Amino acid sequence: MGAYPVYGCLKYIPHRLSGAALIVPFVNYWWKCFPSKLSKEALGTLPLSDQWTFRVARFAPWLVNWWMTQKWFTSLSIMHGKLDIFAPSDLEIIRQLSASPREGQEKVRQQGVHECLHRDLIVGFGRWGFDPTDIVNPFANNEGCVHIWQGNEDNFIPKKLSRYLSEKLPWIQYHEVLDAGHFLIYNQTNCEAIFKSLLICNNT
Repeated sequence: MGAYPVYGCLKYIPHRLSGAALIVPFVNYWWKCFPSKLSKEALGTLPLSDQWTFRVARFAPWLVNWWMTQKWFTSLSIMHGKLDIFAPSDLEIIRQLSASPREGQEKVRQQGVHECLHRDLIVGFGRWGFDPTDIVNPFANNEGCVHIWQGNEDNFIPKKLSRYLSEKLPWIQYHEVLDAGHFLIYNQTNCEAIFKSLLICNNT
């Protein structure tokens, strides 16, 4: 969910940035910049429970905490241990991470599940006051760069939406990684390529 603060920085404080990398970036299916048919098709590829969760976050944010904690219906599929949406490469990474949990992982939820997780949904699917296509090229003089990295097997963030944004924002360098899913950054080769792309663009 880190995409919305990055988009916010690109919109409001680009003069303080040297570059940005958006890795399988969050998309809001209700951004006006998306053709309605495209966004509906993309949303329709998700599990039905996820579709309803995102709709609740969008249209009834005051119900998110109840929706995520009630027991009658499945809310967000991954919160209930359903991993069908993940690509084979993602499942392998999940297996590896589960075998050796990172130190301090418990701090992710130290302020409570609602403040640390549910509020991300509320903010992400809320109304930002701008869409990504409202952002003007922050590096018009090539003093920095912006990249989107998208796994071509990512079923969690539909690649067709990332492709569409990159076409509408030609100043963003788009990378679609073959045989990669949502967790592409946990692959060492991909991670090194992401950092290298930022270092190169800031030294040209």
